[in-house]
Amino acid sequence: MSEQLKRDFEVLEEIGRGRFGRVFRCVSPDSGQIFAVKSIDKGLLEDPIDRECIENEAKLLQIVGNHPNVILLQAVYEDESFLHLVMEICLGQDLYDKVADHPVSEQEAAGIMAQLMEAVAHCHSRGVAHRDIKPENVLFDGRSRLKLADFGSADCFYGGSMRGVVGTPYYVAPEVLLGLDYGEKVDIWSCGVVLYVLLGGEPPFSGESPADIFAAVLRGNLRFPFRKFVGISTSAKDLMRRMLCKDPAKRYTAEQVLRHPWITSGGEQRTMVDMT
Repeated sequence: MSEQLKRDFEVLEEIGRGRFGRVFRCVSPDSGQIFAVKSIDKGLLEDPIDRECIENEAKLLQIVGNHPNVILLQAVYEDESFLHLVMEICLGQDLYDKVADHPVSEQEAAGIMAQLMEAVAHCHSRGVAHRDIKPENVLFDGRSRLKLADFGSADCFYGGSMRGVVGTPYYVAPEVLLGLDYGEKVDIWSCGVVLYVLLGGEPPFSGESPADIFAAVLRGNLRFPFRKFVGISTSAKDLMRRMLCKDPAKRYTAEQVLRHPWITSGGEQRTMVDMT
C-alpha cells in the first residue's frame, strides 16, 4: 500500500475485488469523509491492452469528473507494485442487483434512464465514450442518485473515430463487432439495451454463447414479445427503436434521447396496449 496513500487516508476493510485487484473502504482523517480505493496490482497486468485500459481509466475519469451522475475520482497514488484510485463510495446497489431479472415500471425506468443519459451526454460533451455501459457499471449512492462507473474500456473520440472490440456481449453495438471505425453512439446502443432490459426483463439480442449473441446483435432484429411488453407504451418502444438503430448515422444522440417525449414526461402510464 502506498505510503502517501496511508498518510492521506485511513484504509479500512475490503469491500470488493475484481480481476486486477481489490477495493477497500477508506476515510479521510481530516474531513471524516468515506471513499473507496481501488488498488490495482500492476503485476497482474501482463497484457499491454489491460495495462493501457487501467492507465486510461484514471486519465479519463479526470476528464469527465465533476458531474453528479459520473463517479468522482478523488485522488491517484502509484507505487512500484500498485495503482490506487480513490473514488467516491456508492453505498447503494448497482443497477443489475436493483432490477434483478424483473422489469420495472415505465416511470421508474424513465427516471433511471434520464440520469444515465445525463451522464452519457456529459461524457460525450467531453469527448469520452464509455464503451462498456451495462447494469453492473451503473451504481447508486446512498441517496439513490445514479453514478456511471468503471471507465476501464473508455476512450477519447475527439479528433477521430475509435477502433477495437470492447464491451460486453449483450450490450455491444453492431459496428463494434464488424471491426469498423466507430463513434460515441456505441454508448447509445448499450443504453438502449439497458432500457429494454428494464422494461422487458431480458436483453433484446441473446444466445447460448457469445458467438450466438454477437450473431443476434448483428442481425439487429428488434422485437417486443407480447408476453414481455404487454402494456408498454408506444412511446417507450419508439425510443428503444431509435436507440437500437443499426445505422449509427440514424441512431439517436444522448441529447436527442433526453429530449424524447417518453423521457421528458417521466415515462408514460402502462395504459396503452401495443401489439407490435
